[in-house]
Amino acid sequence: MQKIGGALLSLVLLACGAFAAQAQTYPDRPIRVIVSIAAGSVTDVIMRAASADMAARLGQPLVIENRGGASGILAAQSCAQAAPDGYTLCVIYHSTMSYNPLLFDKLPYNADTDLVPVARLFFLTEGVFVNAALGVNSIAELKALAQSKPDALNYATLGDGSFPDLFRTWLNNQWGTKIVGVPYKGGGPAAQAVAANEVQVTRFGVGNFMGLLQAGKVKALAVSADKRSPLLPDVPTLKEAGLNYPGQGWWGLAVPKGTPQAIVDKVNDAFVKQFSDPKFAAFLEKQSVVPATTTAAGFASFLKEDRKAAEALIKIANTKRVEFKAQ
Repeated sequence: MQKIGGALLSLVLLACGAFAAQAQTYPDRPIRVIVSIAAGSVTDVIMRAASADMAARLGQPLVIENRGGASGILAAQSCAQAAPDGYTLCVIYHSTMSYNPLLFDKLPYNADTDLVPVARLFFLTEGVFVNAALGVNSIAELKALAQSKPDALNYATLGDGSFPDLFRTWLNNQWGTKIVGVPYKGGGPAAQAVAANEVQVTRFGVGNFMGLLQAGKVKALAVSADKRSPLLPDVPTLKEAGLNYPGQGWWGLAVPKGTPQAIVDKVNDAFVKQFSDPKFAAFLEKQSVVPATTTAAGFASFLKEDRKAAEALIKIANTKRVEFKAQ
């Protein structure tokens, strides 16, 4: 028994030594970064901008891999199945960790055990946008139109049960309307769909719409923030517009379970420094997002509270659980 115990102890010590050595040499090759949204969306733009500086901070290039759609589920699945060696980083958001576990049955990943929180990165300022030709200039006018034509409006989402779709179901529940959801793979494609009148309304990150706003193809009716966005000073907040909707979007970073803590700490340190850099913070402001970095432990604590908030919001919206079906 003593020999067996000694052998097991030796194996544990060898494993710890291997992990320590791995962390000291990490990274020694390019790092894949799975982004849970389509290319061209505001989070994709931010992560690509960050990757240039992050290459210098970590000593290796970051290779962005977009896996948009399905409310971030496919990206989370890919992350959960990746090797826990620090060479797959996962850009996650509110749907990945807080909403999907409450809205979907048969998820192909477990948000609580398959993904290890690394850092919260930023809060997202979202807006309610409509096609410019719709003839709607306020939330009150949108409500009146939706109520007079209950099933005539289409709304861009990230799929059934996604965070944008939750806002749609909440509106339908509050207004007694039948606004129809249409899925897209990210805020960029959704913004283009509104501009092209494929759909008439949506709620996504403000950064996706700035060029279209300047071109006069879409209109902003409200923003999801405590105060008005400096990019859209004439646009009211949701509360000012009469919508007491409590949900707030955020984005962060995770890795597959089993990733050594030393690597988690190293990645956290590099990303926190990047997103805290004054020049990069100024760039983020132009994308209408607010840097909000945390330690890995701080992010884990935040996620527990965010899940509770998501549960309360889903109850208010009266949204039912659905079975996830691979697309």
